[in-house]
Amino acid sequence: MTSSSKRIVVAINPNASFGRGREVGPAVVTTLRGLGHEVTSLIEPDFAQLLDATRAAVAEKPDALVVVGGDGMINLGVQALEGSRVPLGLVPSGTGNDMARGLGIPVDDTESAIEALAAALQRPARTIDAGTIGFAGGRSRFACILSAGFDALVNERANRMTRPRGRSRYTIALLVELARLRPLEYTLTLDGVVHRERALLVAVANNLSFGGGMKVAPDARLDDALFDVVLVRPLGRLAFLRIYPRVFAGTHVTDPRVVVHRAASVRVEAEGVVAYADGERIAPLPVDITMDAGGLRVLA
Repeated sequence: MTSSSKRIVVAINPNASFGRGREVGPAVVTTLRGLGHEVTSLIEPDFAQLLDATRAAVAEKPDALVVVGGDGMINLGVQALEGSRVPLGLVPSGTGNDMARGLGIPVDDTESAIEALAAALQRPARTIDAGTIGFAGGRSRFACILSAGFDALVNERANRMTRPRGRSRYTIALLVELARLRPLEYTLTLDGVVHRERALLVAVANNLSFGGGMKVAPDARLDDALFDVVLVRPLGRLAFLRIYPRVFAGTHVTDPRVVVHRAASVRVEAEGVVAYADGERIAPLPVDITMDAGGLRVLA
């Protein structure tokens, strides 16, 4: 190994066995080896085994952990790196890729993303925040956004459906939940202050977007040591359908029924809602979310 070469662990999404994402992992490994780096490639049959293998590899203190996939793989990386100073690199090949967007990593050009990673490996890592989630029976971490409202209900319904496959399943789930749209009764504790709210959506955001570019928290910053807590207060279906497309531009926050708080510790309570973070199912509410300021080093 030369002085500029590094020991790199590459964890590849176990679900990327079909579609455009299939070639990305091998391309990352081949390119990094071609640049003279010592690369350990991790491919396991499922996320649980990949997380175990990644944690074991991180314990050997490599120079970097690179994940290949979408926001679910970012979630795996954030969990594997808890308590570690090993920096996290990302080559996006998922459907959402919101963390890559937030970090300014190219999302639709694999070659450019790999080039950006190779360049970032030669620079000092950037420090950003992460969130820790406590819930009945466990804890987790996230880097992007925790959601506990309409979008989480859509996710939960889509995950229970066996067909159709692909994104159309989410569209159908969205339409079903839209037909049943009703405000939920939340108790939110923000830095110790209790708020009782009726809302359609609650998002606790470290990053600005989720769901493939929906800028739910357009002013969120990855390194300000605060979450942007976004609430959408009760709306009729028609008003909700009008405001929903505005989320992609981030202009929904100008609507008086959209409220944004900032806090470093957040407790979310509501009946019958499951929290999702970085697109992954976490646990039924209540959840306690605490800011891990500067808790993650990234290659971006």
